Amino acid sequence: MFTGIVQAALPVVSVQKAKGLWTLQLDLPESLIQGLKVGASIALNGACLTVTQIDNMRVDFDVMMETLAVTNLGDVHAGTIVNVERAARFGDDIGGHQLSGHVHGVVEVLEIERPENNVVVWFELPATFKPYVFTKGYIGLNGCSLTIGQVLEDRFCVYLIPETLKVTTFGDATQGTRINLEIDSHTQAVVDTVERVLAQRSTSN
Repeated sequence: MFTGIVQAALPVVSVQKAKGLWTLQLDLPESLIQGLKVGASIALNGACLTVTQIDNMRVDFDVMMETLAVTNLGDVHAGTIVNVERAARFGDDIGGHQLSGHVHGVVEVLEIERPENNVVVWFELPATFKPYVFTKGYIGLNGCSLTIGQVLEDRFCVYLIPETLKVTTFGDATQGTRINLEIDSHTQAVVDTVERVLAQRSTSN
């Protein structure tokens, strides 16, 4: 489980590509390497990955075929900056909202507005995600727990504070940037349950 509070934005050191399996290497700071073991879970851009090797401060992550296809990790190369969060532990503060690290898909940045002292980022809203995206709801974007600002027919936006821009990759986002999206699991459960009940009632009448 993750909280959606990104702990660092770090460059990918190298990408080793085999057929259907990439290995990403990152150098983690002391604050994130302490107590880390092979087999632990870390989210990169919101995608839950398993630590496969640790060599001093350098850590390896295997990215399998499905993850490469569904997330923006298939776009990364050496030097790409990614959001990093270690898995939450019992007793940790949940500053954001609960994220599983299972990315549902990728959405593009459509527009970035910069009114004074604010940044508003608009994302495309594919039809498949539309039932789960509503104003003031939670959403995970590149591993960041964010509150949805507005929802229109084909897009939605979030408002970003300076701290988020400084700590995460959103400070460098531009129009067309591909962002991993994770729907809030509680929202998905409620919406899917209601739709299932309504469908059952419709067929029984």
